[in-house]
Amino acid sequence: MFNEIPLSRPTTPLLDRVDTPADLRQLSESQLPQLARELREFLLYSVGQTGGHFGAGLGVVELTIALHYCYHTPEDRLVWDVGHQTYPHKILTGRREQMLGIRQEGGLSGFPKRSESEFDTFGVGHSSTSISAALGMALATANANKQSGQQGHGARKSVAIIGDGAMTAGMAFEALTHAAHTRSDLLVVLNDNNMSISHNVGGLSDYFSKIWVSQFYTNLRDGGKKVLAKLPSSLEELARKTEEHMKGMVSPATLFEELGFYYVGPIDGHDLERLTHDLNNLRAMPGPKLLHIITKKGKGFAPAESDPVGYHALNKIEPRQPPQEQTTSPKPAPRKQPKYQDVFGDWLCDMAQQDEKLIGITPAMCEGSGMVRFAQSFPERFHDVAIAEQHAVTLGAGIACEGQKPVVAIYSTFLQRGYDQLVHDVAIQNLDVTFAIDRAGLVGEDGPTHAGNYDLSFMRCIPNMMICAPSDEDECRKLLTTAYQHCGPSAVRYPRGTGTGTAIEPSLQPLPIGKGVVRRTGKRVAILNFGTLLPAALEAAEALNASVCDMRFVKPLDTDLVLDMYNTHDLLVTLEENAVMGGAGSSVGEWLGQQGMRTELLPLGLPDQLIEHGKHESLLAQVGLDAKGIESRIQQRLQLMAERRPAAS
Repeated sequence: MFNEIPLSRPTTPLLDRVDTPADLRQLSESQLPQLARELREFLLYSVGQTGGHFGAGLGVVELTIALHYCYHTPEDRLVWDVGHQTYPHKILTGRREQMLGIRQEGGLSGFPKRSESEFDTFGVGHSSTSISAALGMALATANANKQSGQQGHGARKSVAIIGDGAMTAGMAFEALTHAAHTRSDLLVVLNDNNMSISHNVGGLSDYFSKIWVSQFYTNLRDGGKKVLAKLPSSLEELARKTEEHMKGMVSPATLFEELGFYYVGPIDGHDLERLTHDLNNLRAMPGPKLLHIITKKGKGFAPAESDPVGYHALNKIEPRQPPQEQTTSPKPAPRKQPKYQDVFGDWLCDMAQQDEKLIGITPAMCEGSGMVRFAQSFPERFHDVAIAEQHAVTLGAGIACEGQKPVVAIYSTFLQRGYDQLVHDVAIQNLDVTFAIDRAGLVGEDGPTHAGNYDLSFMRCIPNMMICAPSDEDECRKLLTTAYQHCGPSAVRYPRGTGTGTAIEPSLQPLPIGKGVVRRTGKRVAILNFGTLLPAALEAAEALNASVCDMRFVKPLDTDLVLDMYNTHDLLVTLEENAVMGGAGSSVGEWLGQQGMRTELLPLGLPDQLIEHGKHESLLAQVGLDAKGIESRIQQRLQLMAERRPAAS
């Protein structure tokens, strides 16, 4: 058991011999526990150097070793759900030294990535996709074997590793039922740690935890113990196995075997001997199988075991600096800037205090969305639906049908998964559902799987939607009130991280719908800013003597303000941290075109490409959305306009 993150590289003689799973399979089973200890210690050290997810990885160290030991990877396919748990997998598959640059610009991705390694069989950033993907691989293998004449034994195997939180999503059950129908050669490993990222509230997770303390099982167990206690001591082992059998009669085996899976478990997911024994047997067994393991998130690191939510991820550990002699008066600590998620959380509590109809909904992101205080203060009006984004959206629609006021707090990329419900269940019926969309725009080290680059584009085309893009914390609070008081579907999108330090008015005052504001008056160039790139726009405008408009609303668009800028400036520039195709800039161009107005329009936004992980500020600079890049691109357009004038005359 480790109590601190090692600051110096640990001694790992056995791990140093394992560059690939083929090396791992050269070890004896008796050496695997030592390898697990070294792997766990190196994981702690490497994440301490870079920051990143590690609680889930600590919990699957033994499982990762056993899977690569028993299966012939990469020929056999391991499909990991989410990506938080794959750091041990990366260490064992030739990327040990690269772990010291994980999630850094140009370094390893924090998630499985097909282009990174042949051992990463399926790219993933969100949950509940593993069974579908692994089933697809199993079906493709079966079809290829049929074409080549190879049948059954010796064929490539497919394994999906999924957590109990991810199993709450409907997609996982859709894949389970299809796998059973096809009788595919597939193993599903259910990693049951009674939580996903945070304490999971899904029905399946409740079933796993509650069944063991149910009155029926308790009575059955206690009654059995009374009978077995009267048997001779030589039958003690029989008594233990009989109790396990009794437990199995009311265990999740019933659920999964009814679905058509051969069920094994639950077993200790940290018992390497048992894991390797069962996995070897399951690999040789045809058909759909499910291995249910019990693990502890943060296993082996005492602080993470006691606080698995707080240690889901870790910031980089800075070396302790020796105390320095104080020669001058200490500088006052800078005022702490709130995170946007906390701005939302405070607003939610304040609005709930004022309006008893408010009901908060989140798909398993209570902590990440800033809803902890709301959940504690208004438990009857808080609904964490687990990893079920589609259900979260339609649940909000149903609540709105009864005249209550649902607020769905959801990450931008998670809303992508509930898009059909947003269209069919909310917008078509014009229901009063407010969407608080967190993690809009680039998200830095988490990379393209988590970047909310498309929400303005995919929401703008939906009738009845109102879409707000605040430029700072105070405006975020005001626009949340505006959206909430609006009768119909509405969305407020805001980024990950902290704001600009703008003072926040405590009142719950709305802003006029569809109205922007001029932040700076200049000449020739007008920058129409949508969202939190406003400071960069103002800095660029100072160098250019340009006008800057804080548009606030993407839909409805402030066409009066656009028309005013059109009439008084030579060049209109739109600015947004969203895909430039179909986003806010497109709405300006479309409206101008519909009015028959021909003008110089420069839409600035995220380019039509995937943007890899790195520091947020660095990524903005790469795509020309920092102040320097904005100024440079406007200067280039002005130069082009100047070069065209002589030809036109």
